[in-house]
Amino acid sequence: MDNKKAVALGLFDGVHLGHRAVLSAAYEQSKNGLTASAFTFVPETASYKSGGYIYGTKTKLRLIGECGIKQTELLTFTLVRGMSGEEFAERILCERMNAAFVCCGSDFRFGKDASCGVDELREFGERYGFKVQVVEAVKQNGDVISSSSIRRLLSEGSIEKANELLGRSYIISGTVADGNHIGRTIDFPTINQNFGSGQLVPAYGVYSGRTCIDGIVYRTVTNIGVKPTIAGERSPLAETHILGFSGDLYGRDIQSELTGYIRPERRFGSVEELKQQIIRDIAAAENMP
Repeated sequence: MDNKKAVALGLFDGVHLGHRAVLSAAYEQSKNGLTASAFTFVPETASYKSGGYIYGTKTKLRLIGECGIKQTELLTFTLVRGMSGEEFAERILCERMNAAFVCCGSDFRFGKDASCGVDELREFGERYGFKVQVVEAVKQNGDVISSSSIRRLLSEGSIEKANELLGRSYIISGTVADGNHIGRTIDFPTINQNFGSGQLVPAYGVYSGRTCIDGIVYRTVTNIGVKPTIAGERSPLAETHILGFSGDLYGRDIQSELTGYIRPERRFGSVEELKQQIIRDIAAAENMP
């Protein structure tokens, strides 16, 4: 079989700086004639130590592709969780992906009940004909960059620190959904974007950010939360006001980036109070980097 591949292994749920080091190792094998590839899981089906997945499937695949990966094998976790380590090496890496090179982080686990690690991966590599490279953990200030630390920072509203570990601004991505149009009635129209089931939701609050629409970058103010000033119960969502933009975005897939934290979400005594606070939030966002 032709088209040998260099395969990066990982959950890659945040595609953070540590993940990018593993993906880069696969990309580097392009100069040896291998197709830069990745093996990962549909984020909505995998299990997480805390807080849920950072990015959904579309964002995850896009970010992996931006790292130079030409082909990503994306499977549901249930399809492989019962495989032994050797079955995974033979059926997935050898037969399905035609791997000649495999790279992963030092903490990568695979096989039923996560019974195998990098030592077993090297053994299977010798048996099935693929070379293994273990990529050293990426550290910042002496601490290993990890998805769990990024989840914690996002849950605390520490967006600037989370962005440093991600290696780029945190993204809210999804189809613009119809809302209750409260923002439009107070002259601050917004786009509503829902979080996926099981997805980590950053700390409720107001954030500065930016979004690109039809090639033009706009500053934004995003409220994440449940809109406590408005009567009724609702799931948390991201509600973004795009400064200087006028147009209909319903049904479009928009990517909004969060760059700074302005304040926590809170309930106001009236819609007019909320409107005055939004004016202050916009002024704060315009003065932030």
